[in-house]
Amino acid sequence: QAQLVESGGGLVQAGGSLRLSCAASGRTFSTYAMGWFRQAPGKEREFVAAKTWSIVQTSYADFVKGRFTISRDDAKNTVYLQMNNLKPEDTAVYYCAARSLPLLSRYIYDYNYWGQGTQVTVSS
Repeated sequence: QAQLVESGGGLVQAGGSLRLSCAASGRTFSTYAMGWFRQAPGKEREFVAAKTWSIVQTSYADFVKGRFTISRDDAKNTVYLQMNNLKPEDTAVYYCAARSLPLLSRYIYDYNYWGQGTQVTVSS
């Protein structure tokens, strides 16, 4: 059974950095598109970043461009989200997701597998 497990969340001051990891197991995800989403209290889940196996196939939400970087290590079946210059508005639960097609998508319903989420809290 496919499983995604996020880690690396925590409390950080504004301007700080965190790196989230998403360990995938149960199948080979190298041909999948992998994405990160987030959900703040009282808000809908929103797209953050996505990446396919191709190095040029990457997409970011406008509000994280230049601050966040998505990467993947297919040998380790792991996806990362490096988050720099964090802002209080980045506070949310961050979710890793996998799409069983090698195509980028910003839509929640295009993703087949989800992790349980990891909390990121940015203090001002």
